[in-house]
Amino acid sequence: MDTKLTERELAAALSDVLDRVRRGERFVVERDGTPLATLVPPAQPVAVGISGRDLVARLGKLRVPDDGFVDEIERARSELPPLRSPQWLG
Repeated sequence: MDTKLTERELAAALSDVLDRVRRGERFVVERDGTPLATLVPPAQPVAVGISGRDLVARLGKLRVPDDGFVDEIERARSELPPLRSPQWLG
């Protein structure tokens, strides 16, 4: 079950709350009784490993891009709208 707290309670105890999140606890931050955010521990990283031999074997099955590949990527990029900074950056 998630622990509920107000944004003021979070601000007053941020370090403690983050330590508790690190240990696995979940929190729902509310303003005027309305949920604003959920603080949860990050997903556990998945251990991934592959030997060099396996990598070569897997890459050997892939099609090598032809000379026009870079041109195709650049053309696709040029058709995208320009990137805008997120509003929260100001």
